[in-house]
Amino acid sequence: MNIGMVCFPTYGGSGVVATELGIALAKKGHKVHFMSYSQPFRLNIFNENLFYHEFSVNDYPLFEYQPYESVLASKIVDVAMYEQLDILHVHYAIPHASVAYMAQQILKSKKINLPYVTTLHGTDITLVGRDPAFEPVIRFSLNHSNAITSVSESLKMDTLKTFKIDNKITVVPNFINLKDYEAPRDHCIKSKYAPNGEKLLIHISNFRKVKRVEDVLLIFDKVRKQIPAKLILVGDGPERPAIEALCRQLNTCNEIINLGKITDPKEILSIGDLFLLPSETESFGLAALEAMAMKIPVISTNSGGLPEVNIHGKTGFLSDVGNVEEMSANAIRLLSDEKLLAEFKHNAFEQARKFDVNIVLPQYEKIYNQLMQKQAQLV
Repeated sequence: MNIGMVCFPTYGGSGVVATELGIALAKKGHKVHFMSYSQPFRLNIFNENLFYHEFSVNDYPLFEYQPYESVLASKIVDVAMYEQLDILHVHYAIPHASVAYMAQQILKSKKINLPYVTTLHGTDITLVGRDPAFEPVIRFSLNHSNAITSVSESLKMDTLKTFKIDNKITVVPNFINLKDYEAPRDHCIKSKYAPNGEKLLIHISNFRKVKRVEDVLLIFDKVRKQIPAKLILVGDGPERPAIEALCRQLNTCNEIINLGKITDPKEILSIGDLFLLPSETESFGLAALEAMAMKIPVISTNSGGLPEVNIHGKTGFLSDVGNVEEMSANAIRLLSDEKLLAEFKHNAFEQARKFDVNIVLPQYEKIYNQLMQKQAQLV
């Protein structure tokens, strides 16, 4: 197949999943054409089936806001025509679903029929999508998508509740390539961060309010008073000043290692003992899954798709949003019982197996093939 892939190139989960999906498809022999305004940060491997088409939005004085959608639609049309795309797969509904529809209509005027798949990732529905200004456009473009996928059952239900979607939504979960997580790691690096054998707690996010990183610090503060521990923060974002202010207030700055943005956090995860994800909402919880693949139990909230990934009392513990006391108690319980911690680590890895790329990738291929078969019947 010749597949067009549209995504944001940033550190968000939608860009990560789109990029990993494209890489996996390319390894299976499909040709994958990425289209974005800059190279997706995980698209850093060489493969003869991977192609990257960059577009730029010129800065015209006439426009207060630059016409991203129009330029992207033109790029899709160009790539579809000259690379003979079979399928277009757009990630994140806003604005990519409506852009895909626009490109599809332009191509129809040129006697080219290009079906498109829209994958919903979370905040495009649960946060940005709740803005009434977007509602008519989102509903229209989703109802005209040739297929819609959602990364969790929870997000599917949220979409159906928020919008009047007549179109079918298929749940295809996020995934990981388990082989990447089984590679040997240099565990002696742990002694650099925990020189006295402290337990290592890890949090990875884009430091937005929805991630509730301040709760991470509050949980850690309670844990360290009971168990020798260090906290590793991976990421950056608008909440960083508030986080730095809180660690000074709690007098924990010397016990927190802030590593900033890291393209591939597997090396850091390999030395962790516990992963903290107290988010207000997570459509899926890819960061939790990546931690579990490295045999790290997860302390998380029970919001969104997290209960579909993190199994309460088996791979970690779930709590209500903001219940720092309970999350702290669960963390202390795990870290103070080596036998229980080892059991949860094993369970976390076994749960991660269910989301391996070899299980999930065929689900996307099936959707692509169904759309191509329908297209062939129309010709």
